[in-house]
Amino acid sequence: MAVNSETLDTVIEKAKTWLSDVYDPETRTEVKRLLEQEDKTELIDSFYRDLEFGTGGLRGIMGVGSNRMNIYTVGAATQGLSNYLKKVFADLDEIKVAIAYDCRNNSRLFSEKSAGIFAANGIKVYLFEDLRPTPEMSFVIRELGCQSGIILTASHNPKEYNGYKAYWEDGSQIVGPHDVNIIEEVQKVKAEDIKFEGNRELIEIIGEEMDKKFLAKVKTVSISPDVVARHKDLKIVYTPIHGTGVKLIPAALRAFGFNNIFNVPEQDVVSGDFPTVISPNPEEPAAMEMAIKKGYEVDADVVMASDPDADRIGVAVRNDAGEFFIINGNQTALLFIYYIVTKMKENGQLKGNEFIVKTIVSTEKIAAIAQKNGIEYFDVYTGFKYIAEVIRDCEGIKKYIGGGEESFGFMPADFVRDKDAVSSCALMAEITAWAKDQGKTLFELLKDIYLEYGYSKEKMKYIVRPGKTGADEIQQMMVTFRTNPPKTLGGGLLKVVKDYADLTEKNLLSGESKKIDQKITSNVLQFFTEDGTKISVRPSGTEPKIKFYFEVSGQLSSPEEFDEVERLADQKIDGIMEELNL
Repeated sequence: MAVNSETLDTVIEKAKTWLSDVYDPETRTEVKRLLEQEDKTELIDSFYRDLEFGTGGLRGIMGVGSNRMNIYTVGAATQGLSNYLKKVFADLDEIKVAIAYDCRNNSRLFSEKSAGIFAANGIKVYLFEDLRPTPEMSFVIRELGCQSGIILTASHNPKEYNGYKAYWEDGSQIVGPHDVNIIEEVQKVKAEDIKFEGNRELIEIIGEEMDKKFLAKVKTVSISPDVVARHKDLKIVYTPIHGTGVKLIPAALRAFGFNNIFNVPEQDVVSGDFPTVISPNPEEPAAMEMAIKKGYEVDADVVMASDPDADRIGVAVRNDAGEFFIINGNQTALLFIYYIVTKMKENGQLKGNEFIVKTIVSTEKIAAIAQKNGIEYFDVYTGFKYIAEVIRDCEGIKKYIGGGEESFGFMPADFVRDKDAVSSCALMAEITAWAKDQGKTLFELLKDIYLEYGYSKEKMKYIVRPGKTGADEIQQMMVTFRTNPPKTLGGGLLKVVKDYADLTEKNLLSGESKKIDQKITSNVLQFFTEDGTKISVRPSGTEPKIKFYFEVSGQLSSPEEFDEVERLADQKIDGIMEELNL
């Protein structure tokens, strides 16, 4: 690994501070090993920066070092968060936090260490007795009147990762200005400042009682209990992919009224090693292979999966040939929004003050549904904390009825302020029943949406560039796109460029510029062509990736044309990828 001597010297000095007696013997031994290695790549990657809160909080590979997840980086985050909470809520007699954790290796250790640190700072802690889903964590913060909360999880990342999602008193992941302020507090914390041992009397264990309250709320998401009653024997296959969904999602399906649920026994095994998959991400087809196989065995109507912390939902439906395929996150969100809006219209529940939220990289067809039905919609940055921020801004004025993003996340109700696979799995089963009530499959329902609101095809491609050199390469790619944007894409003339780094929207054909309506800037670029193509470019905030989101439009006049329209759209996206050398 090629690095300049100044960077290496800085890293070595930083690593040597981890050899002090403040750190435990195992940590010191491992740091010494890294320092003595001839190849300094691992040393540099472990220490060249400090983990920071991104769109998903604190997240990284487990190991020693300031750029790794370990009891000291987790401890510093918790100590910094404690310090900040005591400043912001100084007038409260008691500050309260909730803590949950997922199936990952070290998640329980990190959660218990964090509980001790909060308690040592005089903060009341509600700690879950065992692993629990992220959406339940979000719910509990508001239910128990907490000022903050954390969950130890790395969501859908590979097994080497762990993470730390921090939440505010509204149950949302932390946004500005608190995120920046907390980072400042964390950066002040030295290892010797971390109070690891606290007053155990301040730690209260919670569990089944909260599960019951949460599931009672989940049940209120149901819009058509009559439809469920007619199709309570709907064949549903569900897998938690070794994660927390095993705790509550089958129970949520039963609470809705479904009684024909098939599991994948091998994947019900809770394990941070994820023994049956390479990546526990329902966006990856391999992660749902076993569930789909079960779907064929039992002749299922729908196959669903959740990721390790049960905030993302994966859905496999049957095509016209009866073969299962995984619909993408945009299609999942479309089905949710279409169903919610359609049923609320039928039931006379649309009063004119409803709104939905999508992320800027998600399909524009969500906006089309909103516009055609006179429903307000908001575009926000990637991350459900921004969806939650809109809800907070509209609290008591407008009614939230749904929101989602392309990366397999949806939030059907605002009693949770994060992605919610528990409610989403139950609601998707209800949508499947609704389609069946009309003699249709979910796939046929999806084609109905395209016929009514217009066809689009979306794909996402990412490039992984790990380490310091990778981060530099990703930064240079963004510079190149900004200084030398493409003239055409897929045969369409480039019309509009949106740069969220300075919140400017430029119409290249008219020469006009205007300000983008967002509270903060973000390192995202978007290109729009005359013929309806949209391309978004975004470095990940939590992983060593740069992501490219493609959406092309097409004309679908009848269901029979779908395969050909889909083929042409795929061809167009593949051509654009070639143009961009991806």
